[in-house]
Amino acid sequence: MAELLLPLFPLPLVLFPRLPLPLHIFEERYKEMIGEAIDAGSEFGVVLAKDNGVVNVGCTARVEQLVQRYPDGRMDIVTRGGRRFEISELVEGKPYLRGRTEFFDDEEFEPTPADIKRRALEGFASVLRESGGAHQTEPDGNDPQLSFQLAQVLTDLDFRQQMLTLRSERDRMARLASFFPDYLSRMRYAEHVRDVAPRNGFGKHHE
Repeated sequence: MAELLLPLFPLPLVLFPRLPLPLHIFEERYKEMIGEAIDAGSEFGVVLAKDNGVVNVGCTARVEQLVQRYPDGRMDIVTRGGRRFEISELVEGKPYLRGRTEFFDDEEFEPTPADIKRRALEGFASVLRESGGAHQTEPDGNDPQLSFQLAQVLTDLDFRQQMLTLRSERDRMARLASFFPDYLSRMRYAEHVRDVAPRNGFGKHHE
């Protein structure tokens, strides 16, 4: 498969195909990069930024809406995830990072067993309830890559990155079905800690 030199936007998040991502653009190099993408109607790559650099698998984004452009060049935009890619080489030469990339998609197409799909959907619904319904959109059960919709509710970046990298919908759904119960337990424990901390853990507030 031919390689593409893709502009890269390192961010502390994992973008999934076909899902929306609003962004506020304020750094000069990214004003330039996004401006070029808007003018050309082209994609750029969103990659997870970590302390030791960027990961080598990301997802392209395309600007769907320029919500506001400020006098100093800052922008509020809405983008949407596109294609998954793997970086083979990072390239300098512009103010922003670019990478030689190859696109990929799922390679295994075994159907997801009904029990796994049910458990994943139930876990998703439980996380929604626990988080106060921050994500209101009902998942499209006919989506052949439903797992990306379900994983969108999770804040665990390492797990989200695993979802992005896997090339089998069945594998992603199985991982979600197993992951959701533990994730819910951690959510509830964190909520418990937040509740008792102001009371010094003894049901009483500090005097």
